Amino acid sequence: MPAMSLLALSLFVLASVAEADDGAGKRGLVFTPNSEYPQDNKLWSPPGNDLTWYYNYGSMPSPAYAGVSQDQFEFVPMMWGVGADPTDATWLSQVKGVISEGRNITHALAFNEPDAPNSWGGSNVDPHSAAQAWVANFEPLAQMNVKLGLPAVTGAPSGLDWIKQFLGNCSALVSKGSGETKNCTFDVIPLHWYDNFAGLASHIGERRTLWPDAEIWITEYAYAHQDLSPTQQFFNQTVDYFDKEKYIGRYSYFGAFRSKNSSVGANAPFLNNAGKLTDIGAWYLGKSATGVSPQSKAFSVVPSGLVASGVAAVAGVLIAWA
Repeated sequence: MPAMSLLALSLFVLASVAEADDGAGKRGLVFTPNSEYPQDNKLWSPPGNDLTWYYNYGSMPSPAYAGVSQDQFEFVPMMWGVGADPTDATWLSQVKGVISEGRNITHALAFNEPDAPNSWGGSNVDPHSAAQAWVANFEPLAQMNVKLGLPAVTGAPSGLDWIKQFLGNCSALVSKGSGETKNCTFDVIPLHWYDNFAGLASHIGERRTLWPDAEIWITEYAYAHQDLSPTQQFFNQTVDYFDKEKYIGRYSYFGAFRSKNSSVGANAPFLNNAGKLTDIGAWYLGKSATGVSPQSKAFSVVPSGLVASGVAAVAGVLIAWA
């Protein structure tokens, strides 16, 4: 091979490594424990993969990762919904307990899809009650230097309306009796998305325009209910995009389960029906493609799909040329 071609290839490899470094620490886990196959839960635990943080929709770390340090696998607490008394601060007390045990809690997330009904998996919370719960449970954490993520609404247009109403109610509550206008504290805008890449990019851009100083986290996403090829293509597009853009602070793909248990389509998950890593599952962990069909019941040895890593692709070419 000509010397100039080797030089160009080397520069490409270095550029790919730099891009990967830009995404270091961003990739996380939406943990949905599998009680039927508890061995699946261990697949996501560092070291040995690219995951650095997780959340489980609750206030307490998951028992499956009890032996893993916060430095290895950062736990981010979340308040899933709001109970009968929106001012109840039990959740805050639980998080403070986790902190007092020595766990360094740097971020906290609020309310899972409050604009959606329970039958769709949402927490179904009205903006005023959510604001009351926020003031009782989240504003005190801000005083402890914990960074706060806004409620994670659905990707529907009504989600943005909900957020605006929530912020209006929240500001009214924290300003009450102060004689001045105050806004609720937030640092992160979490997003959920289950449609195509163009829609996701537009959705992110809309939030960036409204709140340019806030960090964006994509805390649930996949291209739901699609054939395998577009599902994999979407995955690779998003990972590349998220890793490169500095305003994307973190992301967590919704797929840490077996195909038969998936609510977002049989081709989106990390595991096939036998518990073997699919291409998407392996790529997300920073490993090579497995060739496992998501809907299969056993292991396949034929590689398939797209290569997620530019570095891996170049390495394959170098080996072939050698």
